[in-house]
Amino acid sequence: MPFQRIEAEKLSHSVVRQIEQLILRGILRPGERLPSERELSERLGVSRPSLREAIAELQERGLLATRAGAGIYVADVLGSAFSPALIRLFAQHEEAVFDYIAFRRDLESIAAERAAIHGSDTDLKVIDTIFRKMEAAHSKRNPSDEAELDAEFHLAILEASHNVILLHMMRSIFDLLREGVFFNRQIMFKNRTIRDLLLEHHRAINDALQARDAAAARAAVIEHLSFVEEALEAQRKSEKNEEIARLRYEHEQARG
Repeated sequence: MPFQRIEAEKLSHSVVRQIEQLILRGILRPGERLPSERELSERLGVSRPSLREAIAELQERGLLATRAGAGIYVADVLGSAFSPALIRLFAQHEEAVFDYIAFRRDLESIAAERAAIHGSDTDLKVIDTIFRKMEAAHSKRNPSDEAELDAEFHLAILEASHNVILLHMMRSIFDLLREGVFFNRQIMFKNRTIRDLLLEHHRAINDALQARDAAAARAAVIEHLSFVEEALEAQRKSEKNEEIARLRYEHEQARG
C-alpha cells in the first residue's frame, strides 16, 4: 500500500519555513535585523537550541547573515540580481534609463491592476497612508523625503499585487534607482511644476486603487511613467543644449 508513516516535523524545520515565508512574501526585508535570540525564541514558542539550528540552516542557505557584535540580519539576497559590471553598464548608457522606465511601465501597470483586484483592505490602507505622507512632504522645501516616499508608494503597490516574483524583482530595480544608477530622482522632484504633476499622478493611482478600479489603476500608472519618460527626455535635451551653448560662449570669450 502506498502509505508512509507520518512523522512530527522538527521544530527547527517549522522555524525555517516560517522565516523563509516572511522573506519570500517581502515582510522581512534585506538588511533587516532579527530580534534577539531570547525574544525570537519567545515569539516563536521554541527552545533556543531549536532556534539556533534553524538560524544555522538559513545562514547556510544564504538567507540570513551574522554581523559581528550586531546580531543576525536578513541577507542582501537582492544584491545578486545584477552583477557589478552590469550595474556600471546601466549607469554609463542613456538607453538603459529609458529601457528601465519602459520595463517599469509594463510591469507596474500590471501590478497596479492586480493590487486593485487582489490587494486586501489593509494593503490599500498602507498605500493610502504612504500617499498621505507624500502630500505632507510635498509642502516642504526639501524634496528628498517626497522622492523617498515615491519609491515606497510604488513598492507598496507591488506588495499589494501579491506576486512574490514580481515583488522581489522590482525591489532589486528600486534599490538601483535609490542609488542613482538610472537617474537622480531628487533632481526631478526639485522642479516645482513637475513635482506638482507627480503628486497628482500618485493621487490618481491611489484613488483608482482605493476604488478598486483595476483598469483605471493600470491606466494611471502608464500615464505617470510615460510622463516621467517625457520629463527625463526633456531634461536630457536641456542638458545637451546647455553644453553646446557653454562651448559657444567659451569660444566667443576666447576670440575676444
